[in-house]
Amino acid sequence: MAERLIVIGGDAAGMAAASQARRRRDPDDLEIIAFERGQFTSYSACGIPYWISGLVPQRDQLIARDPTTFRERFDIGVRLRHEVTAVDLDRREVVARDLANGGEVRERFDTLVYATGAHPLRPAWARTGVEGVFGVQTLDDGAALRDWLDTDPRPRQAVVVGGGYIGVEMAEALIQRGLAVTLVEKASQPMSTVDPDMAKLVNDAMHGVGVQIRTDLEVTGLQERDGRVCAVLTSDGPIPADLVVLGLGVRPNVALAEAAGLPIGPSGALRVDRRMRVPGVDDVWAAGDCVECLHRVSGMPVHIPLGTHANKQGRVAGINIGGGYATFPGVIGTAVIKVCDLEVGRTGLREQDAAAAGFEFVSVITESTNRAGYFPGSRPMSVKLIAERPTGRLLGAQIVGWSEAAKRIDALAVALWNGMTVDDMTALDLGYAPPYSPVWDPVLIAARKAVEALGR
Repeated sequence: MAERLIVIGGDAAGMAAASQARRRRDPDDLEIIAFERGQFTSYSACGIPYWISGLVPQRDQLIARDPTTFRERFDIGVRLRHEVTAVDLDRREVVARDLANGGEVRERFDTLVYATGAHPLRPAWARTGVEGVFGVQTLDDGAALRDWLDTDPRPRQAVVVGGGYIGVEMAEALIQRGLAVTLVEKASQPMSTVDPDMAKLVNDAMHGVGVQIRTDLEVTGLQERDGRVCAVLTSDGPIPADLVVLGLGVRPNVALAEAAGLPIGPSGALRVDRRMRVPGVDDVWAAGDCVECLHRVSGMPVHIPLGTHANKQGRVAGINIGGGYATFPGVIGTAVIKVCDLEVGRTGLREQDAAAAGFEFVSVITESTNRAGYFPGSRPMSVKLIAERPTGRLLGAQIVGWSEAAKRIDALAVALWNGMTVDDMTALDLGYAPPYSPVWDPVLIAARKAVEALGR
């Protein structure tokens, strides 16, 4: 009898693990079954705001591989609309509920991949059944929101609750759809993944395209009329809205893991080793937004839910399950986002992270341009570096600017990954041509200023 691999979760991490395991083991040696509670596999959740805006015209353009492809090309049994409700490690089986047809199924496993992803945060006031309130995590969520945008009467005023990546991107998408948009953030700034001085640039740019931003404001409830939302209630009074989008972040989906007795780390996510094995349990692996991993700069366990990490972690788990050897070396939190025409990039530690990790550091901000000053299309760019004192080791970086800004964070991420100092970085051999950079690239200018701040 072939061994059986059960995968819980049919998106990036789970299907990457399944595919890599299949590449190394034939169907007569390893049977693979993947349970997915939604209607899609391997899709780009990050692309949903661009589908909402209309920039990406068709939903299926966001799907990398559909269930038919997995079945026919990889001989992976995909069971859509099946929600796993229990994991029994003693009996080595999972219990799943058939959401489409009803009933319950039980399947044995020899090897298990736990790739349940993360849950969107949904406060009690948003769980009232009032129509017009949406999360944006799955393609099903995106489809429901697009349908609402086309209902009669069409929504004209939107409130986005939460100023993280999804909140900011959805504010832009709804502006592009012609709605009046207010973004409400409980903290003192949107984009808490960058420091306040850089977040102010994002705040100003969003104001510039018509997004009204209300910070230091807590949402307390919803007001409805005929079962549809008509306002968001806040500590400073109501804000009219016929559409509400929740962008409050996510938490790791570990309820099944906790119930099964699997170890949960200090970040609240599932603990794994470098090979993506769950410690203390034979043949149980985990990957994606449900697991924690090592931050290579702070040395601390962190939960940073990004599709880039999920795909890599799933690949590592699948290689190991298939008999190969691979490790996941950790993360540094590199991310980019587009806010209308503004580009934002970040990697490593913010000032507050560096302080919490016990580093002494200096931070500098430089103002430069994305191209030679005389070249058409030259626009401002702000680069912030955080460096350890006295070693000069790069600890973190942030960039806010226009065209050609965000992807410059990759050069800084490589420097950070390899433990370079800002002294080393001043001599980096970066590409130059007037359409792409001043003769002194903004990265080099920032490195020089950090060296000066260190008193070199």
